[in-house]
Amino acid sequence: MNFSQLGLAPAQVRACESLGYNTPTPIQRQAIPVVLSGRDLIGCAETGTGKTAAFLLPIIQKIGEHPRPGIRVLVLAPTRELALQIQENYQALNHVKTNLSVVAIGGANIKTQISDLRRGAAVLIATPGRLLDLTERGVVNLSGIEVLVLDEADRMLDMGFLPAIRRVLSLLPAKRQTLLFSATMSSSIEQLARSTTKDLKLIEVSPRGRAATMVEQIAYQVPLESKTALLLELLEREREPFERVLVFTRTRRGAERLSHILRARDHAVQRIHADRTQSQREAALRAFSDGRARVLVATDIAARGLDIDAVSHVINYDVPAAPEDYVHRIGRTGRAGNQGQAITIVAPVDESAVRAVERLTGQTVKRIVPKSFAPSRSSLTAPPLKPFAPLSPARNSVRSFRPRRARYV
Repeated sequence: MNFSQLGLAPAQVRACESLGYNTPTPIQRQAIPVVLSGRDLIGCAETGTGKTAAFLLPIIQKIGEHPRPGIRVLVLAPTRELALQIQENYQALNHVKTNLSVVAIGGANIKTQISDLRRGAAVLIATPGRLLDLTERGVVNLSGIEVLVLDEADRMLDMGFLPAIRRVLSLLPAKRQTLLFSATMSSSIEQLARSTTKDLKLIEVSPRGRAATMVEQIAYQVPLESKTALLLELLEREREPFERVLVFTRTRRGAERLSHILRARDHAVQRIHADRTQSQREAALRAFSDGRARVLVATDIAARGLDIDAVSHVINYDVPAAPEDYVHRIGRTGRAGNQGQAITIVAPVDESAVRAVERLTGQTVKRIVPKSFAPSRSSLTAPPLKPFAPLSPARNSVRSFRPRRARYV
């Protein structure tokens, strides 16, 4: 099957061919005809399978057939990086140059965004917070929206955007098309979709919570204090080169700490997390994408939607708190038919979180205990506790108590 058989116009097919898209992916084959028909839908598919083009291609065609002024399409994304990537994809696929798009995200200059919006745009790609800021300023009028897209919708709920989404929905016309896309689909998202849509079509290309099929999953079991040493050993292996590596941490402080350690060992490393400015985050992603940085250390802000070519390895330095985040993290590798490897560094305290991941995905993560990092038998068994000797009356006295000075190592 080719793109012309999905109902796309010749100009759209040529746009696909110019980007090397010759055969539609499963999510594209199922979603494009539904979007062209005007029905609402929920599209659930693995990461790296072309969900963005699945909604952009038919949207570009629909608004190009009947041009009119004003914002006609609203795309909501959970993160700035994903919004910018959707913008890049729109510009690459859009052959109707009069149908401009504008990105409205936090961390960027709002005056520039206001100026761009006042020049006119057919498509607005935004994060929820910045969008509401612009509507409160009277800059954005959403009464003419024909199509609403919620990309990575479950992630938006995970990040606490449900109140903001409901506020946005209240500003939209009742007569519109609503499209929700995600790598996983939670029951809360289905409830939201069914309460805000009418003629809903559910498309599930892959089972919910399923990890990417092209990713080999390995868990290295080490003591907590050996995690950093193992990470360094992995990155410095000669027999198995780690060409382009995403390292995930739970916290911003952890990302900063690891990036400093790796830089001290002469690794070309960049980092992205919420404390970095938008320009710093964009610069880090560019350096990683074009090969100037071999390692990108990131919090889960980078786990959704980013399409970075040829990521050879994903390393979970910290096991994510939510098992759904594991699916999205490892989905950054093994994309577009390429094989990838996901390595999770598991301390004893993380074992229950790994089992939660296995229950969600229905897959067993292969466990390996590296010989050089294996804990000794004595360290696994705590010595028996000695009974406390009764205190003498003098020692029980408050006046006789002398706290010992703490020693810090």
